[in-house]
Amino acid sequence: MKDHQTLPHYRGFTGQYIGGQWREGTAASLLQDHDPYTGQLLTEIRQASLSDLDAAYAAAAQAQPAWAAVLPSERAALFLRAAAIMDQRHAEIVDWLIRESGSTRIKAEIEWAAVKSGMLAATALPPRVHGRILPIDIPGRESRVYRRPLGVVGVISPWNWPMHLSNRSIAPALAVGNAVVVKPADDTPVTGGLLLANIYEEAGLPPGLLNVVIGAVSEIGDAFTLHPTPKFISFTGSTRVGRHIGALAMTGPTMKRVGLELGGNAPCVVLDDADLERAVDGAILGRFLHQGQICMSSNRIIVDASLYPRFVDAFVEKARALKHGNPNDPDTLIGPLINERQLQAAQGRLEAARQAGQRQVLGGEAEGLVLPPQVFVDVANDSPLAQAEQFAPIAPLIKAADEAEALHLANQTEYGLSSCVFTRDEARGVRFAQGIDAGMTHVNAISPCDDPNNMFGGEKNSGIGRFNSDWIVTEMTMEHWVSIQSPQSRQH
Repeated sequence: MKDHQTLPHYRGFTGQYIGGQWREGTAASLLQDHDPYTGQLLTEIRQASLSDLDAAYAAAAQAQPAWAAVLPSERAALFLRAAAIMDQRHAEIVDWLIRESGSTRIKAEIEWAAVKSGMLAATALPPRVHGRILPIDIPGRESRVYRRPLGVVGVISPWNWPMHLSNRSIAPALAVGNAVVVKPADDTPVTGGLLLANIYEEAGLPPGLLNVVIGAVSEIGDAFTLHPTPKFISFTGSTRVGRHIGALAMTGPTMKRVGLELGGNAPCVVLDDADLERAVDGAILGRFLHQGQICMSSNRIIVDASLYPRFVDAFVEKARALKHGNPNDPDTLIGPLINERQLQAAQGRLEAARQAGQRQVLGGEAEGLVLPPQVFVDVANDSPLAQAEQFAPIAPLIKAADEAEALHLANQTEYGLSSCVFTRDEARGVRFAQGIDAGMTHVNAISPCDDPNNMFGGEKNSGIGRFNSDWIVTEMTMEHWVSIQSPQSRQH
């Protein structure tokens, strides 16, 4: 692996990006950014203070009006240039994702492609910011609804898909004429913010439109949402923190819109007529991709009783053969968890499950932060093991008596983000999908799926709001009703 000091643009990743300037933060604290697999120090960042946060929001507010007035085609062209830079810097970006977020090379390549796809999709968004002329039951009056950007958008992004889940809000916000301030997760300050800022800067984004603040939650956490400048806060992360951010957004000095993409407990349902091999492959990838650290990960695998014994045998055999370890190796599927805290939480859940009598058929001790695949069978759907969002390579297998019970079990969760069902009967799969209380269901495909041209979002405690395409245009713009009475007609 490369020494970190040979990485292109490394020297820019030691502080903040505010108003088009790379500068140190003014807080006293330093953030150390480590490779979760090797423990190597990647960079040290002087963190942001409240004055840095104020400066970032001020820069965004100052730059935004001129950007909103830029022609739609010119805004679209920015994303074409950014996508071209993604191609040119492909190896560097993938390397950063592997080294900072613990992504396996397989997952890092998927994330690189997702970021590029999001940039290309953003080229189509500027012309979609359009209003309407509506009928009105008043003689001589015309009714217009104008749509315009909100102004400044605040983005708080997570560590699991840091570059994609930052860009999923950044690109559409910029495309429709907003400016952005981003606070990436402490574990991924480079891939979650600074690297994207560097790419957009290289693509020609004017200064002030994208700002990145790296700061401690204790210093700038609540202030990021409570600040009077942003009109919209996009948060991706845990339901616990999302509730807090939502409350701040509504109770602060100015109420804000929020987009909250929160936790999940996705069911992967295998009906009695499913193609067994396809279902096993889908459940394996859906559960263990990125060590299970995905909000859409197949957290519970629910299998019809008639297939259950054969499914268990095939699933365990395939899970046992999965390569875990060095995320840089091209055939590794399970790499390190992001940090020691996540590993300890996973180990605590494993021990609690064993103490509760859950039957474990595959396991192994952690090697550093790498936890081998852990498989439990005959798990009760209402048990803590099944109801917890694992965010680790832990697979609970659950037996369902029939299709009706499978649907009941699938919906027996506080979450409702993604889900999937395997069946040879397409119509049956669609009917089953429509019965799942979730924002997204995939028939004969894995539960982790995000496409920039399709709606993304959850129900219940999985969040509020929708991402991607026309849905995100609606979220990140405002409507203004203007009616005009003809001077020649009688006023009402």
